[in-house]
Amino acid sequence: MQYTTLGNSDLKVSRICMGCMGFGDAKNGQHSWALDEEHSREIIRRGLELGINFFDTAIAYQSGTSEQYLGRALRDFARRDQVVVATKFLPRTPEEIQNGISGQRHIQQMIDTSLKNLGMDYVDLYIYHMWDYQTPLYDILDGLNRIVKTGKARYIGISNCFAYQLAKANALAEKEGFSKFVSIQGHYNLIFREEEREMAKLCAEDNIAMTPYSALAGGRLSKHPGETSKRLEEDSYARFKYDATAQQDAVIIQRVAELAQNHGVTMTEVSLAWLLTKVTAPVVGATKLHHVEGAARAVDLVLTPEERLYLEEPYVPHNLVGVMAQNTPAAASQDHVWSTGSQTIES
Repeated sequence: MQYTTLGNSDLKVSRICMGCMGFGDAKNGQHSWALDEEHSREIIRRGLELGINFFDTAIAYQSGTSEQYLGRALRDFARRDQVVVATKFLPRTPEEIQNGISGQRHIQQMIDTSLKNLGMDYVDLYIYHMWDYQTPLYDILDGLNRIVKTGKARYIGISNCFAYQLAKANALAEKEGFSKFVSIQGHYNLIFREEEREMAKLCAEDNIAMTPYSALAGGRLSKHPGETSKRLEEDSYARFKYDATAQQDAVIIQRVAELAQNHGVTMTEVSLAWLLTKVTAPVVGATKLHHVEGAARAVDLVLTPEERLYLEEPYVPHNLVGVMAQNTPAAASQDHVWSTGSQTIES
């Protein structure tokens, strides 16, 4: 495993971040393919054995049971100071807004619930899961700064936002003396590269770590044409994001398969090896042991410039989908988008 520094922080993270969206009680979440605790622990333990020290979860994943499974596994298999734990919080609900719950109070309640779920005193990285148009940005930054000052989070990150929003937030944080975002978790992979337009440039200039989700496009970049899996069949949100562009994406997926055969490796390794040339640490979900083993091997695969160009050349622009398509003031004003955030969130 290789390690690097997470943006403008002192966190030393593995180049692969284990995404924990697939862990948790399926009865309490939106993912029917989520793993039970026994199998989640197997994968977490194997990741630790392979050198992965960076784990990403969220309060939205399976109603907090993902956090619970991760926290218990790490207590049993690792020392707290040897792992980097990230979790994410949701925007205020319409009910909280109606009841006058401030952004600061909301964040305090969210972090306290997550820490209880995790069984931890602090998280290393606390991530703003999606832009909240109903809450003043100052309140969000002030609330996050307070939990950093009290030691409940070491650093803060953001997910599902536009480059202008991240730049605006960090400019306000600098002006007010608040903690700044050190990472961005956006939607980025070989068949969805819209982050390269502005976000990647901002991050390169300001040393903000990119830790993208959907690194394998819900499994599409890890399977040969015609192959299927329980997740591919049952993950309706991933189908919503990728089915409309399946024909154009298939050209790239075929090239991934071709390079994998040439190198004698898996498609997972080729897809992630490409992404590792662009970002700090992709968030890679795993629901089988070979998933995490393939992700760990990807850090050792070096693609030539010609191979990278071969993978990139067929790409055509994609429309925004999923959470980012809803990340507008008009969409955010619809109560159903935020009232059950776990139903609309991936990352």
